[in-house]
Amino acid sequence: MKMTKKELNNRIQSFSKLGELMKSFGQKEKWPGFEIGCTQEEYIDFEDTIVVSKHHNGWFTEDNVRMALAALGNELTEENISLWLNNYSLIGQDAKTIGIIMAGNIPLVGFHDFLCVLLAGHRVKIKLSSDDKLLLPGLVKFLINFKPEFKEEIEFVDGKLEKFDAVIATGSNNTARYFNYYFGKYPNIIRKNRNSVAVLDGTETPEELNQLGHDIFDYFGLGCRNVTKLYLPEGYEIDKFFKGIFNFSQVVHANKYANNYDYNKAVWLLNLEKLLDNGFIILREDETIASATGSLNYEYYSDRKELNAKLSGLEENIQCVISRDSIPFGDSQKPKLYDYADGVDTIAFLVSL
Repeated sequence: MKMTKKELNNRIQSFSKLGELMKSFGQKEKWPGFEIGCTQEEYIDFEDTIVVSKHHNGWFTEDNVRMALAALGNELTEENISLWLNNYSLIGQDAKTIGIIMAGNIPLVGFHDFLCVLLAGHRVKIKLSSDDKLLLPGLVKFLINFKPEFKEEIEFVDGKLEKFDAVIATGSNNTARYFNYYFGKYPNIIRKNRNSVAVLDGTETPEELNQLGHDIFDYFGLGCRNVTKLYLPEGYEIDKFFKGIFNFSQVVHANKYANNYDYNKAVWLLNLEKLLDNGFIILREDETIASATGSLNYEYYSDRKELNAKLSGLEENIQCVISRDSIPFGDSQKPKLYDYADGVDTIAFLVSL
């Protein structure tokens, strides 16, 4: 089947309706009525899914799941989707079958790939992460309500992923080698580990540092867009940073986060490492970008131009740079529809098939 203008509009409208639902769930609103696109029973069923997600994955607290739903829902307006897709030639495209292997580090982390495949007019076969098996199937039920034809175009696969034309796979550096071995002969996007960094210049306001706390602590810091490394100007007063993020101190009351924080701290103290600790996050001076959960690596710099050149050389390991000159503080976990993971244009890839 070739994509027509009418079909594209139907897909855009379906996801726009889903966006309204996701915003409603994200804001923990009561069922607003049939105008939302589902029955009260269906609405309550997904509310239950949000709550029980934590029992399947302890990192998926209700607050984190709702945060993810709200962030995605806010982007899924008819205007946003249309403006985004205007940059591509989708009309007349032939439908292909795209396999997606999703990660499960934060709630609905694979949703954007799913969105891209269907908006590009393709069919999708999805292999979910065992850490995130409830949320997307729940949302798909609503999507099929809005556009029943999607029932024949969306398939969840439990076993081996087979019979596809192209694949999008997200995982660790280790699983990327596995993906390359099995899927290298197909058109593919294969993603590895990435992390994000923040660059401070020392003049940040308390509010900016508070917003930086979201980049660090949202989703317990488990996303590739979460900041795991700070670049600080020489002579920077760490107390300014600690005061700025103080509002996030409650994170240490979450059991899984606290267990990681306590374990890593104990190991490093036994190794006599020099640590900066405020009771809910540990700072280690280390050149490595990725840091252990409950900690941040930091590094001092003396010349911003030299630092920028260094970061350019590390771009294959960096998802985002948070600073006054790039992504604003607090916005790392609020990507726009055109903010592609690893900088690879997913829609352009799908159009090229």
